[in-house]
Amino acid sequence: MIRAADVREWREHSVVDPRGRKIGTLEAVYVDTATDEPAMATVRTGLPTRQRLVFVPLDEVVLGPGYVQVSHAKATVRKAPSIGTDDVLPAEQEETVFRYYDMAYQPGAHGERQLARR
Repeated sequence: MIRAADVREWREHSVVDPRGRKIGTLEAVYVDTATDEPAMATVRTGLPTRQRLVFVPLDEVVLGPGYVQVSHAKATVRKAPSIGTDDVLPAEQEETVFRYYDMAYQPGAHGERQLARR
């Protein structure tokens, strides 16, 4: 698991799937607002003129020299919900990311977001 204190160290590292296939580059980490633990990452993918940020959970992540290995296959991550490289995840689309990966979505007691970008 990536610790919140280590997040900045892993930006711009390659993100690979369990078979070592490169998915893209780690752009940002989103923490769970209830625990402040890293929960999701955005990965920059696509051609240089058509890049986007796809979301991937950080469960069972493995950190290596120059790479972050996620537990989901490249094809799965590439089809995940995405945003533009200059965009922010809208609150109303946050649950979609969790549903895509069959994860429980738990907003705060007063409707607060579950994810916060670090």
